Amino acid sequence: MAKVDVQGVDKIFSNGFHAVKNVSFTAEDKEFVILVGPSGCGKSTTLRMIAGLEDITSGKIIIGDRIVNDVPPKNRDIAMVFQNYALYPHMSVYDNMAFALQLRKHNKGQIDQMVKEAAEMLEISELLDRKPKELSGGQRQRVALGRAIVRKPKVFLFDEPLSNLDAKLRVQMRAEIIKLHKKLDTTMIYVTHDQVEAMTMADKIVVMKDGVIHQTDNPLNIYNMPINLFVAGFVGSPSINVIKGRIVKKEGKIMFDEGSFNIETANPELLSRYINQDIIMGIRPEDIYDAEYDTMAEYPQRIETICEVVEPMGNEFIVFLETRFTKLIARFDPKRIPRLDEKITVTLDMKRVHYFDPESKNRIK
Repeated sequence: MAKVDVQGVDKIFSNGFHAVKNVSFTAEDKEFVILVGPSGCGKSTTLRMIAGLEDITSGKIIIGDRIVNDVPPKNRDIAMVFQNYALYPHMSVYDNMAFALQLRKHNKGQIDQMVKEAAEMLEISELLDRKPKELSGGQRQRVALGRAIVRKPKVFLFDEPLSNLDAKLRVQMRAEIIKLHKKLDTTMIYVTHDQVEAMTMADKIVVMKDGVIHQTDNPLNIYNMPINLFVAGFVGSPSINVIKGRIVKKEGKIMFDEGSFNIETANPELLSRYINQDIIMGIRPEDIYDAEYDTMAEYPQRIETICEVVEPMGNEFIVFLETRFTKLIARFDPKRIPRLDEKITVTLDMKRVHYFDPESKNRIK
């Protein structure tokens, strides 16, 4: 297996578009790394440069102990799984999985053993005689995975492999890929725009926007300590609430003044240098409670809101609220159904809020 080290990589296309800007990250040996970000952020281009399908403009890509900038894809000892599966329609599942081994001149006995082992691992042994058109989307995805597995590469690369599947099947295939990573015990680099995939599957997440890496860390640190407002807003569903206000000092306490409410902060040391300055506060929907059921809040501060919309989800309600100046989204336990236009007192857990500088948008820490 192998470590993948991306060092200061740039990609400028012939039309002058700077798609990837000084990108650096490391996928350690046997680590599952996910590149995540909105469409057009450069994540797929980065993956294709690792694979050798795109030339790099500057920087280095190292797989194992070898710089592979000028090494053709077939000699990089990687396997790539694409969004559209890229199966040969005229070949059976068996032949699709065996094709790369045949090109490498393995003997028939070895090929048969390797294909059947991979098929058994992926639970598609009964499909080996079928053609791709006879398979469901999930089955085609398993065949694409099997075709990569049989090659026993140093590194697996995944380019949005689940985006063509329905929601239920995506959840199932996420679990399958996690199990596959544990079985194969190999390095995997995975690209997706779905932050839920990133949070549930990755050992390490690389968050990108506009060709730049904004934060690299494990999923919990990305969620709990976002480095800036973009990362905070991109990771989490529903998205983090953004509240603009001002830090003021009142009766010896450091307060956050939104204009229609004024609440005590739980971080006076952190915020004392922002007194009488504008600031941005972020709070996640799960840290806003119906005030009647706020026993879980560590540092409760109550405000008055009006209920705009309620989305029943069965195990919870997603509630859209508003103050005079701010719209909020909260997750409520289904103990009491709020009514539309009802005045609701909600509790903000001030121990769980994040503060951002209004100019740089960076986290205040």
